[in-house]
Formats: sequence, C-alpha cells, structure tokens
Amino acid sequence: MAKLQSKDETELIRRMVQGDQAALSQLYDRYARVMYGLAFKILGSVEEAEEVVLDVFAKAWRTAARYDASRSRVDSWLFLMTRSRSLDRLRQRQRQTKVVEAAKNTAQVSSFDVPDDVLLITERRTVVTQALAELPNEQRLVIELAYYKGFSQSEIAKQTGLALGTVKTRIRLGLRKLKQALATD
Repeated sequence: MAKLQSKDETELIRRMVQGDQAALSQLYDRYARVMYGLAFKILGSVEEAEEVVLDVFAKAWRTAARYDASRSRVDSWLFLMTRSRSLDRLRQRQRQTKVVEAAKNTAQVSSFDVPDDVLLITERRTVVTQALAELPNEQRLVIELAYYKGFSQSEIAKQTGLALGTVKTRIRLGLRKLKQALATD
C-alpha cells in the first residue's frame, strides 16, 4: 500500500511540474493538516504555522521539477521543508527579540547620557532618516529589511520575490548613496 501511495504522490509531483494545479491541491489536501501540526509544535503560533504551510506548498510548486524520488518520499520531502522553514522562522524571531532587547538596553543607557550626547544622537538620527528618504524606494526597502528587521539577504530575496543578486546590488547601491549623503552632512 505504501508503494502505491508513493507512486501516486510521485505522479502528483510530475503533474505539478507540468503546471497541474489540481495535483498541488490534492497534495495539499493530503498533507496540510499534518504539516500545520508540525509547524505549530515548533512555532507555537497559529498564524506563523499557517504561513509556513503556505510557504512550503508554494516552494513545492516552484521546485517540483527538482524533486528526486530516489532520494526521499514525497511526504518526507514536504515534512523536511516544513521543519526547515519553521526553524528558520523560529531563529528569525529569536534574532528579532535580541535586537529589540538590545535596543531597549541602549535606550535605558542613553537616558543617563549627557544632554549634549542625546542632542547629537537625535540630530544624527534625523540626518540618517532624511538620507534614507532620498533613496529610491527599491533600495530603501531592502536596506530597511536588512537593518531594521534583521533579515539576511536571502530572507529579503524570499520576502520580496527578488533575485538574490538584485537584493545584493540594491543594498550595495543604497549604502553607497547613504554614505555619500552622510559624508556631506
């Protein structure tokens, strides 16, 4: 029975490669609940678990042509992607928590700073904010995702749907423009 099911699932992947959305729907109906349970167990969040399941099926659709039946069964392939994506989100959440905590600690320390230091920091923040506002929207977006949200370049590419090379170029060009704008001030 397991071999028949595996052949059936392999056929679904083959149909997905050919652009058959019904095959994706059948695979989703078969595994979405179990994958959601795994994602929820790792993340502890309904919304994030739902997003992970959707991300995994979107990735399965995009990468179906690369699925290799000799390496793993379809269910194993899907569960591995679910586990990996869930752990990525968990790590991202932990990084963001550390950034927020560091910012709070910095804010507490800076409240004891000399008034001249606070004024200097406030002025510098204003200059940086203005320089960011002058960047093209595409460059500002990737820089904000990288520096304010803590996303890696790969995560930015996934989030925005851009090619990794495009993300790297936009960050590099944006940082160059920021450096020039801040050097003249």
